[in-house]
Parts: sequence; C-alpha cells; structure tokens
Amino acid sequence: MTTTDSLRLILLSSLWGLSFIFMRVAVPEFGPIPLILVRMGVGALCLAPLLFMSRHYLRLFWDNKGRLFIVGLINHVMPFTLLALATMQLEAGFTSLINATTPIFTALIGALLFATPVTRQQYFGLAMALFGVYVLSANRLDFGVGGDGWFILAALGATFCYGVATNYSKTRLSHLPARVLAAGSVTMSALILLIPGLLLWPTEPISTLAWSNALGLALFSTTVAFLIYFGLIASAGATATSTVTFLVPVTALIWAYVLLGETLTVQMVIGMVITLLGTAITTRLIRLRKPTVPVTRP
Repeated sequence: MTTTDSLRLILLSSLWGLSFIFMRVAVPEFGPIPLILVRMGVGALCLAPLLFMSRHYLRLFWDNKGRLFIVGLINHVMPFTLLALATMQLEAGFTSLINATTPIFTALIGALLFATPVTRQQYFGLAMALFGVYVLSANRLDFGVGGDGWFILAALGATFCYGVATNYSKTRLSHLPARVLAAGSVTMSALILLIPGLLLWPTEPISTLAWSNALGLALFSTTVAFLIYFGLIASAGATATSTVTFLVPVTALIWAYVLLGETLTVQMVIGMVITLLGTAITTRLIRLRKPTVPVTRP
C-alpha cells in the first residue's frame, strides 16, 4: 500500500467513524427511516450521475437492477436503519465497536450459505471475536423497558446484514464496475426508502443542527466515503482496504470523545481488543503459526 493509499484509508476511517456521530445527533429529531432516506437520497443525487457517464454503465445498471435492488436493501437500507435505531439509545463509540464485528458475520454466513471454506484458525478467531462482543456488552443486555438489549441486537442485526450483502455481492455482482455497484445500489436504496421515509417524516420542525448532521452523513460519510472506498479497492486491493474495519472504531471513539464528550471505559477497551484481535485472525490479517514438531533422526 502506497503512502497516498494509507492516507486515503485513514481519511475513509475518519469519515465512517464520523457517521456514528452524525447519526447520534440527528436521529432523535428525524427518526431512523427518514434520516436514512436523507442519507441515501442525497447520496443518490451525487452518485447517480456516474451512471450517465457511459451507455455501457446504464445498460449494466438496467440489466442488474434486481440484484442491485437486493444489495441496496441488505447493504444500505436495513443496516443503516438498524444502526440509526441503535444510536438512539447507545453511545456512538459503543455502537461503532459492535459494528466492527461485520467480518465475523461475513465469514459465518459465507460458510453457512455460500460454501465458503473456513479454517480452524478462522473458527478460533470467530469464537474470540464473539467473546469480545460478550465482554463489551454483557452488563448492558437488559431487555426491559429503557434497557439497551434490543438496541444492541439492532446493531448486531446491521452487521449480520452486511455479512449477507458482502457474500451476495461477491457471488452475484463481482462482474460490475465499482461505479455501477455504488451508484446503482445507493439509487435503489433511495427508491426503497422514499415512501416509508416520507410517511414517517417528523411533524415537528427539524433543527439546523440535526439537518447539518444529516447532510454531513449523506455527503461525507456516504458519497465521499464510497468514492474513496471503491477507489482504494481498485488501487490497493480488497484485503488492504478491509483493514478499515479496525480503524473505524478507533476514529469513532476519538470523534465521540472530542465532539460528544463520551467516555471510554476499561470494559470497552478490553472488549474492543479481544473483538478486533479475533476479527484480525478471522480475516487472516493475523496468521497463527502451526506448532512445529521436532524431527528425531535414528
């Protein structure tokens, strides 16, 4: 990875880390579905013109409209809405830590539904990462009124959706150029959200602060971030780009501390370290060496 790609990776992690701040501030006034309508609607207005740069792109979009609809639903609409719902109760930094479990569900769903081989080392990493999530959230799994339990499940539901979407995109849409995949899926997401978002639009006036955060979410954490993301995949490769998973929680925690005054507890640090270490083993960024057996000569 070049120095330029490394800087772009850090910028991408910062933009996606900021998304949790934007949601945390804006969602109480918008509500989850209208907020994500703004996110995907503005994103579609910015990215859809990429499809008109070539008749070939438009034809690819039309020929794959059904599959792009599915990706838009399971990779944008459902997980973004669930994360917005989670941030109505959970701290932005805490939600970002749960979101870091995405590679865990990607590996599990790949093995269960898409016949993706999983090694013993990866199973060990999955178990470690899941234990880290337990350490992170065990004392907050209260499913009573006002408890955090259902909101934690919503955040985990978002990562489950990402896992399904990643495997689906890899097996069904890997032939599409990045521009068509990004612009097409975001446009489909906006269309899916249009009617429910308008029906659930808040009746009370929305403050300037909430609007600025919603637009920041749409412009910076969606439009600009997607362009950087797919550009990184093209120049640095998918494996190198996947390391952003480990940077996003760190940047989100920093932004949450600086902008929202959230605190970082010892439990969160321990849970984060265990989860990210297990995720690194699962994604093979860390490879455990097999023990060597000494050979005795007669």
